[in-house]
Amino acid sequence: MKQIAVVGVGYVGLVTAACFADLGNKVIALDIDEERIARLKRGEMPIYEPGLEELVRRNVHAGRLAFTTSYREALDGTEFAFIAVGTPEGVDGEADLRYVEAAAKSIAETMREPLIVINKSTVPVGTGDWVADIIRQHQPEPVPFSVVSCPEFLREGSAIADFMNPHRVVLGSTDKDAAEKVAQLHLPLRAPIIVTDLRTAEMIKYASNAFLATKISFINEIANICEALGADVEEVAVGMGYDPRIGPLFLKAGLGYGGSCFPKDVKALAHMAEEKGRHPQLLHAVMEINADRRRMVVERVKEMLGGALEGKTVGLLGLAFKPNTDDMRESPAIDIARGLQEAGATVRAYDPIAMDNAKAIMPGVTMCADPYALAEGSDALVVVTDWNEFKQLDLEKVRDLMRQPVMFDGRNIYDPEKMCALGFRYHGVGRGYACPQPEADEAEDAM
Repeated sequence: MKQIAVVGVGYVGLVTAACFADLGNKVIALDIDEERIARLKRGEMPIYEPGLEELVRRNVHAGRLAFTTSYREALDGTEFAFIAVGTPEGVDGEADLRYVEAAAKSIAETMREPLIVINKSTVPVGTGDWVADIIRQHQPEPVPFSVVSCPEFLREGSAIADFMNPHRVVLGSTDKDAAEKVAQLHLPLRAPIIVTDLRTAEMIKYASNAFLATKISFINEIANICEALGADVEEVAVGMGYDPRIGPLFLKAGLGYGGSCFPKDVKALAHMAEEKGRHPQLLHAVMEINADRRRMVVERVKEMLGGALEGKTVGLLGLAFKPNTDDMRESPAIDIARGLQEAGATVRAYDPIAMDNAKAIMPGVTMCADPYALAEGSDALVVVTDWNEFKQLDLEKVRDLMRQPVMFDGRNIYDPEKMCALGFRYHGVGRGYACPQPEADEAEDAM
């Protein structure tokens, strides 16, 4: 049994701590947020992730997982210390490393025996060397340590499965013995382990996320062209995905990427490139296409409602940036709601998990009890998050409750022909198919 400390019990830190404990290690998870630690000790999860609550409780009960606000307690007898704190976006798109710096200083001031410090947070290239310098400078007396980079590749909504069944484990260090010890820690996962230098490991994380974001923006650009030419992007994506050089993943046209990783990581990589005098045109195009997705929704809804939104009520089906999470960070819903409000619409919303998080950041948006309450009296509905719940709605009931049966499907979860047959004025993303619009006088009668 190895003893592990995990600094930070946010999304990455809590999943990392719980999973390593479930692999049979003794794990102490630390956070300076006293209320968050108190909640965890009561068995309350600060985030929503399928299966996480059960995993945490099982390992706490088994005595393999504990929580603390004390660095002294967390590092006592510990061989590995993971830094898994947040690295939010800074003013100019750079990663804000204040929490990484604070964690490194506290580790340096507290450690009393040899330690391997592992950067789990997504950090700019060169951060591993910087963390080593911080620890060296803030140690009261010299204690041997090594720094290893081990970037995370967890997807919200499937983070536990991703941790336990990774496609690869990436490790970077100038200390081969330390990297080997961290590799041994990951052996039970039975995944390929790549050992390289610190900076290359850090770059692998950014390059991976930037490529996936590029793939999403690419298929959304194709969706725009499909709409203009009458092709169906869903079938185009299937045809592309059979090519093994392309693959089917991340070829889902919709409202673009969001969440805590892709937006800030693409910006941070572009910022790093520009600081070194490079010109990351592709990354800027990826970001611009993503921003266009949110603006596009407002324009489409406006067109479907006769060119104006003043006095109209628009309902958002979904708020979280993706299903199976309550994460509102960089969610398309935020920009879409703001754009609709600025155009004069009253905006309402429903999400099975994320409404509490959304209330604080979406002023003026009315939260509804369920999808049918949302539909009642709405002039249009916009599918923002493809929750399974929405795929099973009684669409005839939804239609009858609405003031106007207008649906913009931002996730292509419904069949266009069936929606039109039900009497909806329906529009998907890049489907090359839209329900026939009513004549002008019919449209006026419906308003």
